[in-house]
Amino acid sequence: MARRSRHHLLLLLLRYLVVALDYHKAYGFSASKDHQVVTAIEYQEAILACKYPKKTVSSRLEWKKLGRGVSFVYYQQALQGDFKDRAEMIDFSIRIKNVTRNDAGKYRCEVSAPSEQGQNLEEDTVTLEVLVAPAVPSCEVPNSALRGTVVELRCQDKEGNPAPEYTWFKNGVPLSENPKLGSQITNSSYTMNPKSGTLQFNTVSKMDSGEYSCEARNSVGHRRCPGKRMQVDDLNISGIIAAVVIVALVISVCGLGVCYAQRKGYFSKETSFQKSSSASKATTMSENDFKHTKSFII
Repeated sequence: MARRSRHHLLLLLLRYLVVALDYHKAYGFSASKDHQVVTAIEYQEAILACKYPKKTVSSRLEWKKLGRGVSFVYYQQALQGDFKDRAEMIDFSIRIKNVTRNDAGKYRCEVSAPSEQGQNLEEDTVTLEVLVAPAVPSCEVPNSALRGTVVELRCQDKEGNPAPEYTWFKNGVPLSENPKLGSQITNSSYTMNPKSGTLQFNTVSKMDSGEYSCEARNSVGHRRCPGKRMQVDDLNISGIIAAVVIVALVISVCGLGVCYAQRKGYFSKETSFQKSSSASKATTMSENDFKHTKSFII
C-alpha cells in the first residue's frame, strides 16, 4: 500500500510539471537567464543590449527603467524622456551616446511577437553602472597648531564612483602610510587612513610645519585640492607668565582702591545725596502738615 501511494504521488507530480510546461509554451513567456551588467564611464557611450534571438516586423519592443517607480525609456517605437536627444536604437538595443551618473540603474526590455502557440513574450534585464571620476576634494588643514597637541587633517570627495582613496602630500611630496618609511619626516608621528582621508598627528612637532594637499583617486581619474600651510609653534610660556602677572597686578590695584574708598567713607550707608533727599522730604511733609492744620482751623 505504501509503495502504491508513493507511485501515485510521483505520477501526480509529473502531470503537474507537464501542465506547467504546456502553460508556459502556450503563453510563450521566457526570461534571460544571464543578468547583464554594463559598466560605462561618465560622459562616454554605453550600449544596453536586449538579447532577443530574432527580430520580426510584427515584434513590439518596450524598454523600462526600474526603481521606486517604473518609467518608459522606449515606447511606441520612440525613445522617451531625455534619451530622445542622446540615444539611438540599434535593433532591440539602446546606444546611449553621453552617459551620466543619473542613468545608472536597472533596465528591462520586453519583446512580444505572435507565434504558433499564441503571443510570445520575452524579457531581459540589464544593470548599468556608471563610473565617475573624483571632483576636487575638500581639504581641512589648520593654519596653526601647538607643538605636542593632536592635530587632524581631513580630505573628502562625494562625487567619485567607485569611492576614491586618498593620499596626502607635504610640500608636494607624498606621505607614506607608514611614517617610519618616509624619508622627509622620519621623526614625525602620524596616522593616515587612505579610505576615510584623515591624516592625524598624534603629537605634532615643529618639523611638521609645511604645505599640505590631498589627492582623491579611483579607477577613472584623480584630483587634488590646493595646498594649505600649517604652522606649528611652541607654547609661549613667558607670554603666559607675563599675562598672569599683569592680571594679578590689576586685581591687587583694584583691591587697594576699594579699601581706600571704604576708609574715606565713600561707600558709607548714608551718602550726602541720601541726606539731602531725606531733608527735602522732611521739609515737604512739614509744609503739607501745616497746610492741613490751617485749613482745619478755618
